[in-house]
Amino acid sequence: MKGCLVSVLNTIRRTFKMTGVNRDAPFGTQCLQRLCNKLCPRWQFNRLRCYQASVLVLTFLTYMTYHLTRKPISVVKSVLHRNCSTLVPPPGVDPANEDWCDWPPFNTDDANTLLGALDSAFLFSYAGAMFVSGMVAERVDLRYFLTLGMLISALFCYMFGVGYTYSVHNMTYYLIAQAGAGVAQTTGWPGTVSVLGKWFGTGKRGLIFGVWNSHTSIGNILGTLLASDYVEGDWSLSFIYPALAMGCVATLVFLFLPPEPKHVGIVLQPTDNCPSRQSRSDDEEEPQVIVGDQAASLRPNRHSANNPPYQASEDATEETALLRRPSHSHAGAVSLTRALAIPGVVEFSLSLFFAKLVSYTFLYWLPLYINTSTSLTPRESGLLSTVFDVGGAAGAILAGLLADRSASPATVCGAFYLLGAPALLIYQWWGATSYWLNVFLLVVAGALVNGPYALITTAVSTELGTHSSLAGDAQALATVTAIIDGTGSVGAAVGPMLAGVVSAGGDWARVFYMLVGCDAAALLLLLRIVRSELRKLRQERRGTRAVRIE
Repeated sequence: MKGCLVSVLNTIRRTFKMTGVNRDAPFGTQCLQRLCNKLCPRWQFNRLRCYQASVLVLTFLTYMTYHLTRKPISVVKSVLHRNCSTLVPPPGVDPANEDWCDWPPFNTDDANTLLGALDSAFLFSYAGAMFVSGMVAERVDLRYFLTLGMLISALFCYMFGVGYTYSVHNMTYYLIAQAGAGVAQTTGWPGTVSVLGKWFGTGKRGLIFGVWNSHTSIGNILGTLLASDYVEGDWSLSFIYPALAMGCVATLVFLFLPPEPKHVGIVLQPTDNCPSRQSRSDDEEEPQVIVGDQAASLRPNRHSANNPPYQASEDATEETALLRRPSHSHAGAVSLTRALAIPGVVEFSLSLFFAKLVSYTFLYWLPLYINTSTSLTPRESGLLSTVFDVGGAAGAILAGLLADRSASPATVCGAFYLLGAPALLIYQWWGATSYWLNVFLLVVAGALVNGPYALITTAVSTELGTHSSLAGDAQALATVTAIIDGTGSVGAAVGPMLAGVVSAGGDWARVFYMLVGCDAAALLLLLRIVRSELRKLRQERRGTRAVRIE
């Protein structure tokens, strides 16, 4: 029996070797490579573009499911504690009991504070663990890192849902489920952004990441729709089904996601005349792609200092020489101090603190606000809240496109902040007067709130993570991304908690005033970079006019 098993394994190994399958690739990718080599041996196609497309799709689905499992709690809040006097009690229930329809332990007068504590348990654990998660991501295989994080996150989401199935009324149980989910979800952002940074260059990042970042809004929308279908019946399914979806995507990531080009036999080598990042044009030349056996021979060897994979030519620019430096010179993970020293990291991190505070306050409290400020049911309120995420997706794409065209991401963020503050006040004043006016104002608010948030966490983080001071080292991506998103996540934790306290008396106007103040603070923190970008634009225009006159 043992001999037969060994024979089968040897046959599979010889088959893989004969068909040119890259054994560093994920198992599912190996199977696809073997199938393509067998069925279409002469079929010519751009391997780099195929893998880049698959990476975009897989990372999109990955982070979409992260938000898919975050969103149900904001919808279920509306049934954990509500106004029971508007409902008809079932037989055997005392109508005099004003809390008969609430779910203990949220059947008290301070229910909003308890619900805010659930948000804080998730978000503070998320913010605290994010800094550690980013450094861990630099040191492990990102495919395993994402797969494990998704499975653990799905487990805690399932754990919260079955609290209804088994009639769990212990607050500690729900706090543990939320805190555990917060820690597990920190694997998502540094993991996915780092993978993208290793697969894509710097050209048109704002637009690419703006479109890609719509996964956040789509995940929120799907999570809300799924939770809304079960919120008034068996709300455990609002958590169980998203958890199952995340488990399925985790399986796809494990089988098919190549975390780096070298894992599938591709090496991205800069061309000899690579322009600097600042002077690179829109029609820049693609980097040289080396595949197959050549890639294997050029793969960096950390144990050999005498055989660098790239050699810089004598006329290469300084940045090109840095990019082609032997990999062992910067293969180590970047320290936290070095990452903080990158120009712009501190400013964008603090700005994101306030931007994410505003965004996550809407994420966790908007369905409940709509439910209390209108005559809509919990299900209808949850469905209406998805309009905010539709606007968020459009805002992310618009912000990315404007940042690409202007090469001034801080200025784009500042413009969104400047318009976002009055948009929030207008929604609070007139949003509840009409359903369709509510829809329109939610789209506008979503675009202005989530536009800068999406731009900073994607294109800006990736650009700073490959700053020239780091020799374009993609190893810094996870740390820089974790610093920026981790700082923003502290704001995301503070916002819903403050909203729960401020709205305890039912005065939602104070919540909106708080959000407007945070929007203004986010703008002030970027003013130095905005002035620098505007000065640079004026200098470029003067230079262009001088050339035309000559």
